[in-house]
Amino acid sequence: MSNLIDPFKRRIAYLRLSVTDFCNYRCVYCLPDGYQACGNPNDLTIPEIATLVRGFAESGTQKIRLSGGEPTLRRDITDIVRICAEQPGIKKVALTTNGHRLEKLYQPLHDAGVAQFNVSIDSFNADTFAKMTGKNALHSILRGVEQMLDYGCHVKLNALLMKETADEVIDDTLAFVKQRPITMRFIELMRTGDNEALFKKSHVSAATITERLIREGWTLRERSPMAGPAKEFTHPDYLGGIGIIAPYSKDFCASCNRLRVTSSGKMHLCLFDSLAYDLRRWLIEEDVAGLKAQLQRLLIHKPATHHLHEDNPGIMRHLSQIGG
Repeated sequence: MSNLIDPFKRRIAYLRLSVTDFCNYRCVYCLPDGYQACGNPNDLTIPEIATLVRGFAESGTQKIRLSGGEPTLRRDITDIVRICAEQPGIKKVALTTNGHRLEKLYQPLHDAGVAQFNVSIDSFNADTFAKMTGKNALHSILRGVEQMLDYGCHVKLNALLMKETADEVIDDTLAFVKQRPITMRFIELMRTGDNEALFKKSHVSAATITERLIREGWTLRERSPMAGPAKEFTHPDYLGGIGIIAPYSKDFCASCNRLRVTSSGKMHLCLFDSLAYDLRRWLIEEDVAGLKAQLQRLLIHKPATHHLHEDNPGIMRHLSQIGG
């Protein structure tokens, strides 16, 4: 096995795989007008996903996060999870979801191999949640989260930081995680190709949250080798934790260990890169050796950092293209 090592000596051991770009929500920061279909679905098939996962696993990948769009809208999502979890070399399968179908699906997904669920809850206020997502689904999602905790699932929550709702969601989060063994991760709003006006109006620096946590006695947890980009904080008086994903912070990209593949088989070396590389030829042909060789060839082009500080989101039009 030849591990994937980029030009900056970062070992790539984490694949973020979007299994569909379709989403049933209308989040104000992603798809405010809803999903706009562009022709026939072009999602990767089960055999193509199996080839992709095997190629990445044999190249040193240990963790796979399934995302979308909304991944649970695929009827075969439990089969996809099982393919990932049963692949030798893969140590952890995670799934990011808006939570809309979790009450029905968390047990089969957990039993198929999902080791961690990341559920988006942008507000604990039902009216605010509905305004942000276009769905009156908060109570159902929270009920599902409680059931998942009782079932033994490892659950993390995600909230997108926006100036209009930041103070409310932070206060509510602290109350929620105080008595629950769950981590809430605050994600800084990122500039994409279609959200310039929203970004200028609603962006708030994640540094303000970090400063508050430190003032209130939270301490930074040591980062694990397969961890994502969040810095996670703990507090002796809280059962749960807080995570911060701050893409505009200094050295955010220094520990990047990820590659991303879209639901149509295009690989992004960086979430905000200016190019995407089509892997589908090798997936259609079930050519694992060819795929592994192509990954090695492409990795030399992985950039040191994104260019968000220069107001350049690359080709990222909106995050449902690749699941963030």
